[in-house]
Amino acid sequence: MVRTAKANLVWIAALGAVLLIFGTGLAATKDPVQPSKKDKCPVCGMFVYKYPDWLAEIIFKDESVEFFDGAKDLFKYYFNLGKYSPGKNKKGIAAIYVMEYYDMKLIDARKAFFIMGSDIYGPMGHELIPFATEADAKAFMKDHKGKKILRFEAITPRVIDNLD
Repeated sequence: MVRTAKANLVWIAALGAVLLIFGTGLAATKDPVQPSKKDKCPVCGMFVYKYPDWLAEIIFKDESVEFFDGAKDLFKYYFNLGKYSPGKNKKGIAAIYVMEYYDMKLIDARKAFFIMGSDIYGPMGHELIPFATEADAKAFMKDHKGKKILRFEAITPRVIDNLD
């Protein structure tokens, strides 16, 4: 009976650890949040509610949210968290959203297709234009003189500098 009790305790501890690991992962996924009239882009200082078509946001695991008036400023912030939000780091990010150009819905930025160099300008000038599908990105690129399709991981500080 003692051996079975020990085995049960080990089993319960293992199950608890698995639930904790998976529960933490699920809790880290956050739904998009709508900005208030007071929310400003931490990069340029513009009120983001005035530009709903260009909204982008980073949601942190601690429930804090930063809003941006376009993907370009979101990436400027992302690449320089220490400057804009001392104490924050990329490991603390739960979700990153950008406004999809055609559907006007917030989509996961890490899965988006971004067009660089088109004839469409955002609130801060040249902008990365996000799409949910590669087909939409290619169609837009053809119609609006886009130069390149980039995925999230291919966007670097140099890419962003070239937009300014």
